[in-house]
Amino acid sequence: MPAGTGFPAMAGEPVGPVGPADPDPADGDGGDGDDGRSGGGDGEAGRPGHAAQGRPRSFWKELPLLIGIALVLALLIKTFLVQAFSIPSDSMNNTLLQGDRVLVDKLTPWFGSEPSRGQVVVFHDPGQWLPENPEPSHNPVVRGLQKGLSFIGLMPSADEKDLIKRVIGVGGDTVSCTGTGPVVVNGKALDEPYVFPGNTPCSPDKPFKVTVPKNHIWVMGDHRQDSLDSRFHMDQPSHGFVDDKFVVGRAIVVAWPVNRWDWLSIPSTFSQPGISAAGSAAPAAAGVAGALPLVMWRRRRLLSAAGGPVAGDGDGGTDGPGGPDRDREDC
Repeated sequence: MPAGTGFPAMAGEPVGPVGPADPDPADGDGGDGDDGRSGGGDGEAGRPGHAAQGRPRSFWKELPLLIGIALVLALLIKTFLVQAFSIPSDSMNNTLLQGDRVLVDKLTPWFGSEPSRGQVVVFHDPGQWLPENPEPSHNPVVRGLQKGLSFIGLMPSADEKDLIKRVIGVGGDTVSCTGTGPVVVNGKALDEPYVFPGNTPCSPDKPFKVTVPKNHIWVMGDHRQDSLDSRFHMDQPSHGFVDDKFVVGRAIVVAWPVNRWDWLSIPSTFSQPGISAAGSAAPAAAGVAGALPLVMWRRRRLLSAAGGPVAGDGDGGTDGPGGPDRDREDC
């Protein structure tokens, strides 16, 4: 009998560490045979099946799905967030050079944002500002590829005619210029260091004085002597103004080439004091004049309901036996 147990040792029983009992071949309770061919689902025979189920999918099978997701994301970004545009001409030198790629904010207009003075904006041709588009390729493969890539924003569309200029005036502004400048907005002369070196802010042969209609903008290129902007379309039905509905969005950054990366901020001259006075003083004054009678009427009602003096009563703030509380109970 081994020490410490109360049971006699069976004949032939090994004395030593006790391990798991060997399965009884006669038992049908899931024991594994010597070669793992019998027993439950945990035997060696079941393992290859589990390994086959957990094998990762082939990269080539997942590639079409990845491409589809990328195209959908590109389309959503192009439609609602930002879109890349290529600069086609020298009209915005040196702020933007021909061949630069800019990113245009298309998100904020969805929330009611409107163009403001000093912004560089991309807009659709409001009517006969650009010549007719060149005839598309006769090769159906090339034509289909261009349409597909332009649809998701990876290349410009052959059907769209877009321009990029700087906003000088917005709805309600009076913009004028004579001789070589400067440009004057609402009586305030603009300091324009972004104008192309060697150019003058205005051209002597194109003097103008305009009042920008509501929901429109007046635009000019930074390369003033090489820009067919609002000044050169005053004889057209639009009179040189661009309707806000044609504005695609604000160009916010030069994204390419890398060595030209730059943020397109609004020059400080457009935030000088008084430049917005003509557009904002009248609405503000009208708002105050309209609100004042309402405020006075509401104040009189509150004082009357409280039973307090409207003005100049001696000791009207004390609640005595016959004071305001008593009066409210009698009403």
